[in-house]
Amino acid sequence: MKKTILLIFFGVLLSMSATSQDCFTRLQKAFDARGSHSVSDDMHRNVYLSYFEDGGSRCISGKTRVENGKIVSVFLQYDDNTYELLDAKFYNSKKLSPAIINGISEMIHTVDGEKFKIVFIDQLKPRQKEFKTIELPDDL
Repeated sequence: MKKTILLIFFGVLLSMSATSQDCFTRLQKAFDARGSHSVSDDMHRNVYLSYFEDGGSRCISGKTRVENGKIVSVFLQYDDNTYELLDAKFYNSKKLSPAIINGISEMIHTVDGEKFKIVFIDQLKPRQKEFKTIELPDDL
């Protein structure tokens, strides 16, 4: 009985952590399948910042400025719809400004040791239309 309860408890914990940690995986799959429009140089007001921690990811809303195809500033959005500039210096693995590939930034590192990617959700291409299937009547 105790083993069953423990198994159920750990199963629930595992499923809860899997659903809360899969935000970037779901986004990555969508961009891989559908592709992305090009990301223009501008202030993009609807982006997702996917922070990687403890083997999973946590997504928050924000905005970012892109210049010459590189991310130059990042703003984090709060629940009262205000934004705050990410003060920490950030860079890619080569210590340069992060580039954008297929609507998602390279892995961004901060001097504080945080790692995140920026997802340009508005650039995700729409789903392709599918043909409507029909069922034939039985009395043919």
